[in-house]
Amino acid sequence: MSTSHGTKIGLMTATIIGMNAMIGSGIFTAPAAIASYVGPAGIIAYIFVVLSVWCMALSLARLAELFPESGSFYTYTRQWGGHAVGLVASGLYIFGLVVAMGLLCQVAGMYLASLFPTVSPTLLGLIVLASLVALNLFGVALSELGQQILIVTTVFPILAIIGLCLTHAQWSNLFPFAPFGFGNVLKATKIVIFGFFGYECAASLFNVVENPGKNVPKALTYSIAIVGILYSAFIASIILATPLDLFQNPCVPLSDVLGIVFPQYEWLLVIIHLAILSAIVGTIHSMIWSSSALLLSLARTIDRRLTHVASSENLTFHRAAVLVISAGITTTFALISNLNLFFSLTAMCIIAAQILSLITLLKRPEEWRSGQNIITAIGICTAITIFYFAAEGITDVVCTA
Repeated sequence: MSTSHGTKIGLMTATIIGMNAMIGSGIFTAPAAIASYVGPAGIIAYIFVVLSVWCMALSLARLAELFPESGSFYTYTRQWGGHAVGLVASGLYIFGLVVAMGLLCQVAGMYLASLFPTVSPTLLGLIVLASLVALNLFGVALSELGQQILIVTTVFPILAIIGLCLTHAQWSNLFPFAPFGFGNVLKATKIVIFGFFGYECAASLFNVVENPGKNVPKALTYSIAIVGILYSAFIASIILATPLDLFQNPCVPLSDVLGIVFPQYEWLLVIIHLAILSAIVGTIHSMIWSSSALLLSLARTIDRRLTHVASSENLTFHRAAVLVISAGITTTFALISNLNLFFSLTAMCIIAAQILSLITLLKRPEEWRSGQNIITAIGICTAITIFYFAAEGITDVVCTA
């Protein structure tokens, strides 16, 4: 991203871009899951994930600096694994995004069902998906104003809920601190990291930032720290104000749970509910657009002939990519109903793609000499931990099915 005059962006703008890439509607699915599986100790899972995300983000930024050509995960992984492993990494990443969008479509249906109680949440979710796919097929991307509205509708309910819950905070709600055991803290990392996905896009800023060697690591550090603090305060405030037994059903909208605790603020909770719904719908729309563009970019990287097609054919190829992505979303939406399985599949696929990419740095001697690979090794180790518990979550679902 550059200005109309070709100048590059500064540290503050890069930090904001990093925050925008991470802050998404996924955070609104976390409180119920955290409360159901971990309890107040979930805050420890956030600290662990922030460390992991920071190390991986800095390492992915280094890869973007070394290999600035398009293709991202395919390009990075191909350096050591060749064409086939590069395709696996890219495929895992795109599939992870598809699963995440299937979850968000279900959540959108759940929030809409509170407004239209006579209509099935599943049908409402499908209507949302069909509408957003239609917009993408006609090339309707979110404008700059739309992106600004999206970040406002995401940040507003987070800040409003923090403020509201802190007025009703009770320290007794922190105990027992780990009602399900401390072993569940690491298991919760697959849920926590769902709200941070997007940082991998923010890592690719080297071509657009002034003094990138200095400012990109700073921007990533600042944006991850700010988002980490915001998310941690969000979860902590809800835990302090809301008894855990209200989250027995993780599929109940967060605004409905808060309505039990704050019946006197019904008007504010309606606004929060609508803002969360807007954030979810806007996020799905953006993700369909970006994942379709990523799929098309991957196809062009693999087959260079696609880079020379006419603009009219570009639109045709983009529509084809949208249809492929939408078919995947519809499949995950229809086949997966278990919340834990959604979180586990998304985390496992996206984390696996990132680990495969980071191996490239481990195979470069100069990265060891510079000390960069200390950060990379920490990032990979923490990522493997998250991957392990995500895979365990899938095994648990299969065994109990």
